[in-house]
Amino acid sequence: MNRIDTTILLMAAWLSIFAQTYCNLPRIILGGQIDLLPVLALYGGLKRDLLSILLLVVVGGLSFDALSANPLGVSILPLAAVGFLAHRYRDLIMREDLWVQVMLGFMACVLAPALTVLQLLSAGREPILGWQGLWTFAVLGLGGAVTAPLVFWLLDRLHRAFSYPVAPEAPFRADREIKRGRH
Repeated sequence: MNRIDTTILLMAAWLSIFAQTYCNLPRIILGGQIDLLPVLALYGGLKRDLLSILLLVVVGGLSFDALSANPLGVSILPLAAVGFLAHRYRDLIMREDLWVQVMLGFMACVLAPALTVLQLLSAGREPILGWQGLWTFAVLGLGGAVTAPLVFWLLDRLHRAFSYPVAPEAPFRADREIKRGRH
């Protein structure tokens, strides 16, 4: 992969974190905030290389934790789990299918916060759990299901806009000698 793809992915993470901290309307209307970082980690895992996933997870996780009530660095491991699991099984996943993107977006946006809560509980912290937590997980999952196809479409479109198409292979072998003239 090239640097432009990684830059686009990191800029998308930065913009999604900014949108989450600036726009409180989804939190007020839905009772929970939609998180796009797990969807971006899923996209990176399915369509980018390991270095891009690692940069996204570290930069995105630290940026998200710096602007939230989370302890610094707690979001890195859950995002890495989503990204690296998607990368590990990406040859088995029909990543261009709309319904697969919806289901993967739902699972990623529920798995990452669940792993974060598990990490906080194992560290001795007491996150707020209860019926409101279940509603928050439902909003996160449905938000990921709705936004995953949009994120995949937008990032694929940006990839096509900023990268060169792959040159087709020549119809003849390179080691073949071409004789010109009369036979």
